[in-house]
Amino acid sequence: MPVALLTFVVKTRSNLQLSLLIRANEMKNLPSALLLSLALTAPAVAADPALRDRAESVPAAPYLLAGAPTFDMSIGQFRKKYNAVNANLPLMEYRAIDSKNDKSRLTRAASKISETLYASTALEQGTGKVKTLQLTWLPVPEPDQKASQEKALAYMTALLRFFIPGLSPAEARQKLEALLAEGKGTRYFARTEGALRFVVADNGDKGLTFAIEPIKLTLPPADQGGKNDEKQSH
Repeated sequence: MPVALLTFVVKTRSNLQLSLLIRANEMKNLPSALLLSLALTAPAVAADPALRDRAESVPAAPYLLAGAPTFDMSIGQFRKKYNAVNANLPLMEYRAIDSKNDKSRLTRAASKISETLYASTALEQGTGKVKTLQLTWLPVPEPDQKASQEKALAYMTALLRFFIPGLSPAEARQKLEALLAEGKGTRYFARTEGALRFVVADNGDKGLTFAIEPIKLTLPPADQGGKNDEKQSH
């Protein structure tokens, strides 16, 4: 029997189309409306013309732009370092996703944590260095939602602490919750701090994505203190 493929196509204002093909036998039971974190800046709109039209107002994700920076590590190096300090919240091996129709020329990969939580990334072709690290949580009905959400928040907190190790677990959780609160109900919210960009894409019952990306350092205006927010509502 041929392997089933799930295709998610996202169209942005710049007419960039991302075709994400995931082998169903590796990531089974994914809902058709899944906001896969690899398509961070817009909801999964392939089957909904109204949503597709709204998605055209969403700017292309910064990591997709030409010359976007990378973290100085491969996904394998990241996973090894992350797992070394997060033995209770491990990331399994990232599996490459067929992206032959993806015009962004990035290598995409994903790792299944649970039926409701996925990690994903986009890698620079040639070097394999990481351009974005993303976690996507798929809400589930009660009574399992609380435990599922708590697990997702634990992984998101761990990812944040990996890049800001000076934060205590409580401080990291507080920072994460503040970011999620600011991004609540928005298709795209981004805050830059120093050399990092924190991104939230909240599509309600279709998924919540938290991502961390590198940025090129520039001198901010004196009144911004190195912080900058970008927000796109539904």
